[in-house]
Amino acid sequence: MYPIRKVIIGLDLSELDKTMVEFADFLSRTSAVEDVYFVNVIKNLHIPKDVLKEFPDMVENAITERKTQMEKQFEKFRSGEDKANFHFQVLTGKIADNILKYSKEKDIDLIVMGRREKAEQSGALSQRLARRAACSLLIIPEGTSPKMDQILVPSDFSQYSKLALEEAINIARSNQNATEITIQNVYTVPTGYHYTGKTFEEFSEVMKKNAEKNYKKFISKIDTKDVKLKVEYSQDTNEDVTTDMIDKAHEMNANAIIVGAKGRTATTAFFLGSIAERLIQLDNDIPLMIVRPKGKNAGFIEFLKEL
Repeated sequence: MYPIRKVIIGLDLSELDKTMVEFADFLSRTSAVEDVYFVNVIKNLHIPKDVLKEFPDMVENAITERKTQMEKQFEKFRSGEDKANFHFQVLTGKIADNILKYSKEKDIDLIVMGRREKAEQSGALSQRLARRAACSLLIIPEGTSPKMDQILVPSDFSQYSKLALEEAINIARSNQNATEITIQNVYTVPTGYHYTGKTFEEFSEVMKKNAEKNYKKFISKIDTKDVKLKVEYSQDTNEDVTTDMIDKAHEMNANAIIVGAKGRTATTAFFLGSIAERLIQLDNDIPLMIVRPKGKNAGFIEFLKEL
């Protein structure tokens, strides 16, 4: 897994900025991050040509004013202990399109976006970015404390799960191994189990033992770097494995969930994967990282322009 050195962090000049600046501080102090690009997008800056002729400095002044506001927000909430280089950029137009274009220009490794308590709009933006970004995405709920000592990594033992676990291991190493990682596999008892002559409970045990066997194969191919790992097997009880993942995250007081961009169970999106899609929808209070190999974006005419 490539190291995270360049990060984009969205600022929107609201109270959410406090959370975002605190996470920027945290990433700067505890990781290999070298450059943080704070980005704000002005959506409505379309000015008629005749008006611009009369007021030629209007756009430039609006951008300068917005950049000054961003810098003030940063100074208001920063700790002063950070090590990275901080940059401020104001873009104009559609939020997702501009962030994606800018991330490509700057060769960004990680996009960090905030999620307001009322998450309808920010949740939709996060899904667009997660589907189309050519790098990983970290979604931070408003008011979250920057901490990474308990990480949940849902796993179906696929290559995508491997990338997510390797990222969690990198974070733990940067955190001086003070992080405990829990790998969770949610298994399902298939319809038709009764034709085997076994009870539901007996076949549940069969599925669990199969998961344990697959985990041994999976973990044998990963350099855990002496990081503390714990594995949990959960039986899905309501035909929605993501709710089992979120329940486990709350149970263990996780301060991050890390998942690969696509897993074997992908059914609702071509390139993101159903688990990541559902986690973005349902996870309102725990930081969520969607890990994607750098440069491997959705493609397919940008996911058919979001359908």
